[in-house]
Amino acid sequence: MDVLMLSRLQFAAASVFHFLFVPLTLGLSILTAIYETMYVKTGDEDYKRAAKFWGKLFLINFALGVVTGITLEFQFGTNWSRYSKYVGDIFGSLLAIEATLAFYLESTFIGVWLFTWNKVKPKTHALFIWLVAIASNISALWILIANGWMQHPVGYTIRNGRAELVDLWAVVTNKFAVLEFLHTVSGAYILSGFFVMGVCGYHLLRKNEVQFFKKSFNVAVTFALVFALFEAFNGHLHGAEVAETQPAKLAAMESHWETASSVPMYLLQIPDPANERNSVQAIPIPGMLSMLAHHDPSATVKGLKDFPASERPPVTLTFWSFRLMVGLGFLFILIAGLGWLKRNDIENQAGLLKLFIYAIPLPYLASELGWAVAEVGRQPWIVYGLMKTADAVSILDVSQVAISLTAFVVFYSILGLIDFYLLSKYARKGPVH
Repeated sequence: MDVLMLSRLQFAAASVFHFLFVPLTLGLSILTAIYETMYVKTGDEDYKRAAKFWGKLFLINFALGVVTGITLEFQFGTNWSRYSKYVGDIFGSLLAIEATLAFYLESTFIGVWLFTWNKVKPKTHALFIWLVAIASNISALWILIANGWMQHPVGYTIRNGRAELVDLWAVVTNKFAVLEFLHTVSGAYILSGFFVMGVCGYHLLRKNEVQFFKKSFNVAVTFALVFALFEAFNGHLHGAEVAETQPAKLAAMESHWETASSVPMYLLQIPDPANERNSVQAIPIPGMLSMLAHHDPSATVKGLKDFPASERPPVTLTFWSFRLMVGLGFLFILIAGLGWLKRNDIENQAGLLKLFIYAIPLPYLASELGWAVAEVGRQPWIVYGLMKTADAVSILDVSQVAISLTAFVVFYSILGLIDFYLLSKYARKGPVH
């Protein structure tokens, strides 16, 4: 393999590992804040214990997520220096704002919240965790604004052979970035809700702290259901924006090759990996792809044949990642809906409780599939329509990248095992009395 492929694999490995930690951090920060707010409002000690219990799991996940995030950002200087040179005026500014505005606020108040239990008024203490939660999500916002700019570059001009920022407001209000942020954080909230539901299911099956875990479950299942429903709505809006700004990605998502109007969507469609233009298609819904892409059942949808072969994304991986992500999204609505309907008697629903435990990994898978659609579907561009990935890679020896890739995989595997071990250990242990 050449330097380009090795660098792409290294960044992919770092991103996949990093995003095992990020969504749980985003969602658990909000849920912990909700539990503590409910304690402040009701005086119920179970909610105070819930804030401490779920907050401990949040802290474990946050600490390990920070490590992977830092090394991920360093790669823009090591492996993708030509990219950094070309768009650093824009991309670097956004990451700098994220660090100074959000990350420092988040890191500071995590410590304040952790060490001031029973030392300040309950309302003040609850404010600390809300500041942590807000800062965590603001951090995600700025990072996704940066990624959204790469997906749909706006507010820039080319000067002296570089992309330079001329309109920060256009970058911040980039519709693609806003929808991407809403889609990503909603997925994180679903993941966190399912994580809490699964841990509660484990303890409720064993009749351990039934009232405590039932209260935690009821908050989490409502949280998960609300955002699972919102995700479906937002996913449609995001898909329409992709159709507008990245038509080649949309075509790859649907394995759509011929430009046509009134394009159907096939409920059964299986592309041939050996020849992506061939696919089994059955059960068409007339005009549905045109409707989803352009809100008009007779609209024209551009096919992959109308793009140069060198500008088509990998179809099979993009297609299946999209299909599985969407399927899981509807499954989350079903599971969370069943849990919400049975929430008042959930401790006696053994089958459902087991389902919640087995379902914990599924939102993780959906999140990674979503990023596969976003990043693989954008290829061959690193900045869509502006800079190709092949032009962004650093000039390095193959051996240098091979060694660092191996080191990353080993290091991140160890971190991942530590994270899941600690989460499992303290989740099984239950709350402190």
